[in-house]
Amino acid sequence: MKHFKFATFGFVATFLTASAFFSSTLFADNADGDKSRLASLAKYTRVLATIEKYYVDDIKIEDIVKKSIEGLLTNLDAHSGYLDEKHFKDLQIQTEGEFGGLGITVGQKDGALTVIAPMEGTPADKAGVKANDIILKINKQSTLNMTIDEAVNLMRGKPGTSIELTLVREGENKPIVVPIVRDIIKIESVYSRVIENENVLYVRVVSFDKNIVGGVQEAIQKHKNVKGIVLDLRNNPGGLLNQAVGLVDLFVDEGIIVSQKGRVESDNAEYKASKGATMSKAPLVVLVNGGSASASEIVSGALQDHKRAVIIGEKTFGKGSVQAVLPVADNEALRLTIARYYLPSGRTIQAEGVTPDLVIYPGEVPHKNSSDQLLKEKDLKKHLESELKKTDDTKVAKVDVKDKNSSKSKDALKSDKEIISQETLFKDLQLKSAVDTIKVLAIKK
Repeated sequence: MKHFKFATFGFVATFLTASAFFSSTLFADNADGDKSRLASLAKYTRVLATIEKYYVDDIKIEDIVKKSIEGLLTNLDAHSGYLDEKHFKDLQIQTEGEFGGLGITVGQKDGALTVIAPMEGTPADKAGVKANDIILKINKQSTLNMTIDEAVNLMRGKPGTSIELTLVREGENKPIVVPIVRDIIKIESVYSRVIENENVLYVRVVSFDKNIVGGVQEAIQKHKNVKGIVLDLRNNPGGLLNQAVGLVDLFVDEGIIVSQKGRVESDNAEYKASKGATMSKAPLVVLVNGGSASASEIVSGALQDHKRAVIIGEKTFGKGSVQAVLPVADNEALRLTIARYYLPSGRTIQAEGVTPDLVIYPGEVPHKNSSDQLLKEKDLKKHLESELKKTDDTKVAKVDVKDKNSSKSKDALKSDKEIISQETLFKDLQLKSAVDTIKVLAIKK
């Protein structure tokens, strides 16, 4: 049986040849089930014929069959679906890493269309869309009972065109409307920086395309003598399974990385670490949040089970099922859930996610000198009196707001692609916690 490996964000897809699929699956009858199968198929044929003859509108049999397949796949689970010619081509375009749209990955969570993660630097990210936002409307169209494929189809479009998302966000009293302008989505899937004054390597993996393992290898090779590594998988919706396995293999010598189990024997597999692939034994911290899904959960969960890394952040999304893309005709296919992923300890990711070792919520680090600025009760009256006196003084000194001790402006630090400044570090509590953890691990080592 010939296999072709592709992937979209959030699942690994196995493409089979049409002849192999039909010969191995469709006609795999057995004596005990023949009668029941034939009776069910006969019933289905009668239903199609009845609809074609009596339905109020004139619907061609091809459209009836298509709608019935779509309905069947939708009712199986949130990730199965029917791919007609257009959606099949969209899937192939997405796997190439460049397409027109908003730059968000969506999934069904508790029956609601939910943002898994906005991709960094995309229109959705810049517009303020956040992981775990519930999409209530796309333009004026309600997403209730809408499939993921239908939602994605609505959100994609010609670059430069506008769209509005109505979002329900935790902590907001009412839905918020976010206008977004579509653009070509190009993703820098992996990049690295050094934390200023810390000798810690920061590696950000945005999505798991074919370049991840090579990109991380290059970063490690370039910075061999760092104190530790922070692997940032926040808002990473997943991608290629082999890249997730390969990434874990860079840090783990031996043992199972992930396994998948389904009903069919050929869908069962174990992926193991190899000693020769290991590149770094430096202290490792992995950052995750609610937007970390699928391949990100495999990496963080496997490293956690092997006790190779400390996981910091928030609980991950919980997407641990395997989808295969099985052709049914030329340029048409079924995207079908065939297995589930299991971490080295045997625990499942699906609907469970990965719980961090240290739960740290996003925010800024409290300023180190903030306590010095707090006024005690006995000083409050005197302080207010002195402040009032200043307002009456006709000669008010001008304050130079520039930091004379700073060698670089904020914009200059942002543009420096080789470092993450201390200023930036203190604006990210999760990252600061990761760096502090590396220091502890380095001392212990």
